[in-house]
Amino acid sequence: MEIRIDNLDNIREAARQFIAAIGESTVIAFYGKMGAGKTTFIKAVCEELGVDDVITSPTFAIVNEYRSDSTGELIYHFDFYRIKKLDEVYDMGYEDYFYSGALCFIEWPELIEELLPGDALKVTIAEAEDGTRTVTC
Repeated sequence: MEIRIDNLDNIREAARQFIAAIGESTVIAFYGKMGAGKTTFIKAVCEELGVDDVITSPTFAIVNEYRSDSTGELIYHFDFYRIKKLDEVYDMGYEDYFYSGALCFIEWPELIEELLPGDALKVTIAEAEDGTRTVTC
């Protein structure tokens, strides 16, 4: 699947397409360079899923928890950018999150690659020179 995001005006439509395409996947790993738009896209996806909370990058907290106001669905948003050792991820009890059945959106998954479930959906967000983004999975 490939979804093109021309600008922020159509990011919500891209999020709807993405949600329709992920199927039963619950652990979704977002790859992309710094500034590619991972957090912005995850925010749009969460909003489309009915999250009314303020959605921010969990860079310092490592994980933010949201709940869809429309369905009650639990959503975890991880940012592993600041992880220095895998022990930190073990200590936070990553298994409780990844195997909970709740949606888990993961930024910087390459830092914990060996801990990702085998069925994790791997998504790449790439920015073109003209500022457009492509979401590929």
